[in-house]
Amino acid sequence: MSLSSTVAAELQALAADPRVTIRRPGMPDHRGQCVVYWMQRAQRGIDNHAVDIAVQAANLLSLPLVVYFAAISNFPHANLRHYAFLNQGLPDIEADLATRNIAFIMRRAPHESHEQLLADVDAALLIGDENPMREPERWRKHLASRLSIPFWTVDTDVVVPSKLIEKAQYGAYTIRPRINRLLPDFLHPCVNTHAQHGWKAPRNFHADSVAEDITRGWKDLDRSVLPVDAWQGGTHAALKRLKLFTSRMLESYEVQRNRPETDGTSCLSPYLHFGHIGPLTIALAVNAELKKRPHLEQARDSFFNELIIWRELAVNFVRYTPDYDSPDCAEPWAKITIAEHARDEREHLYTLAQMEGAQTHDDLWNAAQLQMLHHGWMHNHMRMYWAKKILEWSPDIATAMKRAIHLNDKYFLDGRDPNGYAGVAWAILGKFDRAWNERPIFGKIRYMSGASTGRKFNSKEYIRQNYNYQEIAPELRLR
Repeated sequence: MSLSSTVAAELQALAADPRVTIRRPGMPDHRGQCVVYWMQRAQRGIDNHAVDIAVQAANLLSLPLVVYFAAISNFPHANLRHYAFLNQGLPDIEADLATRNIAFIMRRAPHESHEQLLADVDAALLIGDENPMREPERWRKHLASRLSIPFWTVDTDVVVPSKLIEKAQYGAYTIRPRINRLLPDFLHPCVNTHAQHGWKAPRNFHADSVAEDITRGWKDLDRSVLPVDAWQGGTHAALKRLKLFTSRMLESYEVQRNRPETDGTSCLSPYLHFGHIGPLTIALAVNAELKKRPHLEQARDSFFNELIIWRELAVNFVRYTPDYDSPDCAEPWAKITIAEHARDEREHLYTLAQMEGAQTHDDLWNAAQLQMLHHGWMHNHMRMYWAKKILEWSPDIATAMKRAIHLNDKYFLDGRDPNGYAGVAWAILGKFDRAWNERPIFGKIRYMSGASTGRKFNSKEYIRQNYNYQEIAPELRLR
């Protein structure tokens, strides 16, 4: 494979896409037999900019595309609940890629070496996902330092490419105009390009079945947190939920979205976390519904504020804040008030075990914790209250942060995510917020009481549902 000047120029133009970051520069290896896309954060075969760019590169090079997923056994803070949901999505990826003439290879630990895979398929070029989280970013830097072929990463799990928001934003009000200005340039469907060349595995090539349990034989995996029957992972389940939301629920979204006892939100956050669906797919589906029903514009705008503004603020926060899971990320005003109230006496102090087991005096908080334990999800309104009470009932703010993040990452299907870390920082540190009236323990950080929170919705019904979770009909569990 020798590159003509035309092909080389087209590759350079492809690499100049604002979603692309060049991790290792250079021209593809002329001896290579395929292009490889290392799928990690964006676990889907359709509506995936990284797949589209990889297909375009492969077609330019007259090579097949191989999509590779490495099922590692030690993803930070992941347990059986998370792996089961991930596992359910793998057959959808394989099926959706097959319709595009793209091979999907999954290798599970202990055979998941990226470098071995690249050697086994004779890769000419590697393309991967962007992921702002600390550990995945370290993986990318480490791999780039060891490769001899070009390595690009693609920012496909935000609508507006993260690097275009060039620095950390103070809050939603500062990032909103920047995103809204750029949004028209990126709110367009993915191409879902078809690969022109199919790939055939070499003789004795090793790949694992996506239909089997990827965790089998992993002795060190935390299996104490069980999968949740109410959730089915994968792109196809995500699209089904999206259709339900746009066709039946968007109409009442503004009224129902702050009522934790009802099914009034999209419930797409677990799918977004695993990349089974992208925010662009969701946004375009909502806009398509708006074209049919123009009176939904206010509901659309309210939903976009959550899906795009706040979610991409969270990505921005993690991308530009190295200590995003530490009290050190608090704003100067918050650090002052935290220090001033560090020794305030707590009326209630609970251990982590008591919190984890929903054994506090507060039935509303316990119900939220039980929703997390049994359902792997919690309504966003309750997440705010839940985290603020952890601050109130912990001996200090550092302990509160550790506890909230531990529980968030352990039980939520959408934990271990920029949204989770941003939410904890907002609740406990006042991140993205302003100073409020001074209170014990909280200082000037926003306070939430059980009485005021409970009056905003049918809190008695919410408590009943989650204290009696096993009695709730399955169709009502996905709230």
